[in-house]
Amino acid sequence: MNDAPDAPDLEAGSARRLALLLEYDGTRFAGSQLQSNAPTVQSALEDAIAATTGERSRVAFAGRTDAGAHARGQVASFVSHSALKANVLRRALNARLAADVVIRQAVDVEADFDPRRDAVRRHYRYVIDNGETRPALDRGRAWHIGGALDVRSMAEAARLVIGRRDFAAFTAPAEPAGASTVRDLQRFDVSRRGDAIRCDVIANAFLRHQVRRLAGALVEVGRGKLTPDEYAGLLEGPPASAGPTAPAHGLYLMRVEYERELFGQGLDSGQRLC
Repeated sequence: MNDAPDAPDLEAGSARRLALLLEYDGTRFAGSQLQSNAPTVQSALEDAIAATTGERSRVAFAGRTDAGAHARGQVASFVSHSALKANVLRRALNARLAADVVIRQAVDVEADFDPRRDAVRRHYRYVIDNGETRPALDRGRAWHIGGALDVRSMAEAARLVIGRRDFAAFTAPAEPAGASTVRDLQRFDVSRRGDAIRCDVIANAFLRHQVRRLAGALVEVGRGKLTPDEYAGLLEGPPASAGPTAPAHGLYLMRVEYERELFGQGLDSGQRLC
């Protein structure tokens, strides 16, 4: 991976906003967002910023990830008065972070950049381990389903829900009252690579637990308990009725896209297994 060009030196004390491309193993975290009584990716990052720059800066994320979920391409942003070049600051922060969180890239961005609101699409991947025996080393990185799964039927079912639709049935019960549950699902691919089944989902935005519920119900298709048409029919059900909700440890935030490329070329994780 090639580093992006360094930003010019800044005057000490000048405020600037930086965007970070993050990769993390979510196993020990209670999610990405700050919590008062549990370790989170946000608290780890904010502590590293404070230790490096002497500033307590609030970090914003492009998307919320649940406890145990992972990321290859999470985007975060924060304001700093540090005069360190972006890539120097990245290296300094990585030296402070534990091994399960790493900043892949850091760049200066516009002062009004918002990693969540400015995102135009997000790519999540759900990984199912369909081996005969449960994994040991990858037990926290994929959902193990030991029985046979019909991947062809799963892929057919996934294609039937692509488009701009109301996904209320596939969201968590805690979705705010009155909030729109319509999302533009642009891609939903299901493929097998060895024992791994990958469900790649791309949309403008996602509801809470949407990908996990889509994946959980898709396994029911693979088991022959639902037909592809019945899977699509779940969209007509009441809010939070579709599922089951697949466990969080099989979920990865792969990539967040913006109108302009923030981090240069060669950073797409799409060819990696999970």
